[in-house]
Order: sequence, then C-alpha cells, then structure tokens
Amino acid sequence: MATNGKNLLDTMISYLNTENIARSADGVEYHPLIPFLPQNAKVLFLGSFPPQRKRWCMDFYYPNFINDHWRIEGQIFFGDKNHFVDLDNKCFKIDEIVAFCQEKGLAFFDTSTAIRRLQDNASDKFLEVVEPTDIRALIAQLPHLRTIVTTGEKATETICTSLGLPEVPKVNSQCSIFNSQLEENSQWSMVNGQWSMNKALNSQLEENSQFSILNSQLTLWRLPSSSRAYPLSFDKKVEAYRQMFTTMGV
Repeated sequence: MATNGKNLLDTMISYLNTENIARSADGVEYHPLIPFLPQNAKVLFLGSFPPQRKRWCMDFYYPNFINDHWRIEGQIFFGDKNHFVDLDNKCFKIDEIVAFCQEKGLAFFDTSTAIRRLQDNASDKFLEVVEPTDIRALIAQLPHLRTIVTTGEKATETICTSLGLPEVPKVNSQCSIFNSQLEENSQWSMVNGQWSMNKALNSQLEENSQFSILNSQLTLWRLPSSSRAYPLSFDKKVEAYRQMFTTMGV
C-alpha cells in the first residue's frame, strides 16, 4: 500500500471542509479542514489557521512539509524524526499519522474559523481573525480531554481572549482553565474588534454535551512553534513536547 499522502486521498476519509472552501471569498478564508476529534482524545492541539493550500503536502493538520510538527512527534514516539515522512515524495504519511493520532488520543483544530491574510505568506503575524472558533463547543465533544495545547502566539492570544483568561501564558508554561471560564455566557468577545456572536452558550452544547464542565480540570499548555522560523533548536522543541506528552500520560 502506498504511503504517499496524496495517493491515499481516494481510499481514505477526506478531512477537507469542502463547504468552507467553496464559500471562501473576498479575502476571507473559512477553515478548509474539518475538526479531527477522536473520542478518546486527551490532548487538543489548537493552531491559528492552516497555511495557504499551495503550501500543503497532505490534506490534514500541519500540512506544510517544512513544518516540523510531525517530525517532532516521530522523534518522541519512535525515535525517528522521519517516521511520518515520505522522503521520496516530499510529503507526510497521512494514513500513519491519522492512525497514530486516533490511537494516542490527539485532537486537532485551530483557534480561528475564518481569517484574512494581510500578507501573502504563512506567518501567523499577518493573520486577521474574522471569526474565532467556538472553543467550548470543541471541548464539549471531547469527554476525556485533559489539556489544550497552543503552539504559536496568535493561537494562544485568540484562545485566551475567547475564554477570558486573565494572562497569556509564556512559551513552555501552562495555566488552568477554570469552570467559570468554560461556563462564561459569551461565546465570542473582543469588544473593540470585529468578533461578534450572541451572549449565550449554544443550548445544544449545554443539553447534549458528553463533557461535564462542572467536573473539568483542563490545562492550557503553550509549546514552542514547530515552524522552522521559530528560533529554537529541533532537539529543544522535542524535549518541550515530550514533557507535555509525559505529563499528560500520552
């Protein structure tokens, strides 16, 4: 069976959100991937937003071949940074990645559902958040969730604003997400920004949630970005991610 991520698209579930891709227009991009939320997920990775599709080598999270996220996980769990890398085809092995994440309980989405790119590049610095993700709705679908991991400044700032966290954690630090912040009666905030939404939690979330907010003990853990533009050695990034996975029992 071929391991080329692109060749597997015909035989695997597609994680593309074709509806969002179709409605992206006038400079506004809606999230091109559906949330990846295994029911056994203990860890939820939240980035800011995927790079432009011209930079993708597979239709899944962290698709840019020069981003080291999957090399970091390969090094941690298999002692081989290229475990998930198809070197011949310069892409990632999407089938092995998906199976691994389902087995380990790793979920993925982003803190923004719609954005504008202020420059034609992959930098988070030049992303304008048009519509933040409803973080509470994601949490409600993950009954075993223990920690949310952000890997960039934009993602961390966005989730802290969305949940009303009083302080943005520094890289390689963590903070608690309290029940009152999960129950706050405001899906979106940012008074002087462009975010908008009604000031009531979605009733469907409250009625159908498998996640007990009252019994939650969640941690927001900020890790260094897996982008090569982030000024930290690969080995130090590996150790930072390893510490998180070990603490969470993954």
